[in-house]
Amino acid sequence: MSPTNITHSGSHGRGHDNSHGSLKSYMIGTMLSLVLTLLSFGVVMYHLVSPETGLVAIVVLCVAQLVVQLVYFLHVGTARSQRANTGIFVCTAFLIVVIVGLSLWVMHNANVNMMPTQISIERALARD
Repeated sequence: MSPTNITHSGSHGRGHDNSHGSLKSYMIGTMLSLVLTLLSFGVVMYHLVSPETGLVAIVVLCVAQLVVQLVYFLHVGTARSQRANTGIFVCTAFLIVVIVGLSLWVMHNANVNMMPTQISIERALARD
């Protein structure tokens, strides 16, 4: 084997190991995901809290589940080797929020401004 091949395979192997989690981290992620899922299920099925508080609890548990999935399975973090993935994820999340938010805003404004609600049906059907 030439020295070039040894250097290349050695650096590739180190980079490959850093990008994947260990069995321990996958098991922690799996257990956290399972606990968060069961908590969400419990909040809904057993009516542990009022409906308003339940909605807040579900959203908080959903965000926690998202963070667990990103950190333990997609390996998005603050480490130097993961900054590109984190930046791409943040940019994508921002674009999705902007597109969905602006779409909802446009649909709301179209609904409010396009349908006259101040007149009766008879007046709307009159041909004057």
